Amino acid sequence: MVEEAKTRLPIRKQAMAIVSAVPAKAYAAEARAIQNWVRNHIRYTRDVRNVETLTIPEKTLEHKQGDCDDQAMLVAALLESIGHPTRFRAIACGARHFNHVLTETKIGPKWVTLETTENWPMGYCPPNVTKSMIEHN
Repeated sequence: MVEEAKTRLPIRKQAMAIVSAVPAKAYAAEARAIQNWVRNHIRYTRDVRNVETLTIPEKTLEHKQGDCDDQAMLVAALLESIGHPTRFRAIACGARHFNHVLTETKIGPKWVTLETTENWPMGYCPPNVTKSMIEHN
């Protein structure tokens, strides 16, 4: 979904608007701006009870709502549309099964976590992760 969404005008236009006040080539600041924008403008809304759903990034942007995987896909599409590499990280926090998804972007040589459903700073990952899985875009 991210591969298709990153080339669509509404996604690229929104990403460029978000980073318009960020100095050129300040890539960490671009990532932080997108993380903060999604956190502040996309309401966390759970999936249908007992049904895992995935919403394309354009619809999450349009509806201004989505759960962790919807927000992660939106963050990834926004970042990818302005040249940032991204990947998803599914994690299990204090559980045996994966129960959260977030986006990571590569800044310099490091992959940095971007969480939008909690008020965590860029790069923070909870200490109680019991299992993790990475999927590159």
